[in-house]
Amino acid sequence: MLIAPRKRFSQNFLQDKQIIARLVESINWEVGDQLVEIGPGLGALTAPLLARAGHLTAIELDRDLIPLLQQAMQGKGQLALHNADALQFDFSTLTHTPGSLRIVGNLPYQISTPLLFHLLKFITQIKDIHVMLQKEVVERMIASPHTKTYGRLSVMLQYHFAITRLFDVPASAFYPVPKVISAFVRLQPQSQVSLVQDYGLFGNIVRQAFNYRRKTLQNSLRDWIDGVTLERLEISPLARAEQLSVQDFVRITNTIYTQRRIY
Repeated sequence: MLIAPRKRFSQNFLQDKQIIARLVESINWEVGDQLVEIGPGLGALTAPLLARAGHLTAIELDRDLIPLLQQAMQGKGQLALHNADALQFDFSTLTHTPGSLRIVGNLPYQISTPLLFHLLKFITQIKDIHVMLQKEVVERMIASPHTKTYGRLSVMLQYHFAITRLFDVPASAFYPVPKVISAFVRLQPQSQVSLVQDYGLFGNIVRQAFNYRRKTLQNSLRDWIDGVTLERLEISPLARAEQLSVQDFVRITNTIYTQRRIY
């Protein structure tokens, strides 16, 4: 039965079997992995994952799809299905083991960025993330300094993850056909060489710098740090946000944190 996708849920159902097989292989699952699928839709990715892994947790917002998924997945394995909004879902309730959740999914384009930021709250529980996103979003995620696509999303995600763009997916692989090209990407948590001493401050600094990305740092961050201190860090006060590396933002944050503790 053909289900009419709902615009309010930004639904585009994956239907290309070759692409689906490639996605499943890219995830490289192992026996015992705790797979969590966000937005299973009609189960195109759910079915092969469940058949191979034997168990799967899925989070689906559209309640009308729940009985269809339950019926379609009968006999394929153990499916724990949550009718919930992934943007509000507490992923820490799914495990007591650090680094055990393997997040997968074809993310609705309208919520992809806020959902990625939401998943950062559960970084200690996550082993890796494999998701389908709009190609432009992936380009922002993997962008390097001194490029137009480099921004807050780049810095915040690259601080936490090693990000690998696996392959692009044509619009024809979906129903209905979207107006954009998609890309499949892997995010793997990485230990940091230099950790921020105040993560909340780090997020605020990055947000402020890119909110005023056309301004120099001595103007955009003037409420936090002065030009003399930036020069001491070997960062030009006349530089702009897109010229800074992730580690530059870490050093700025830690310097501000230390100064606040002293004074």
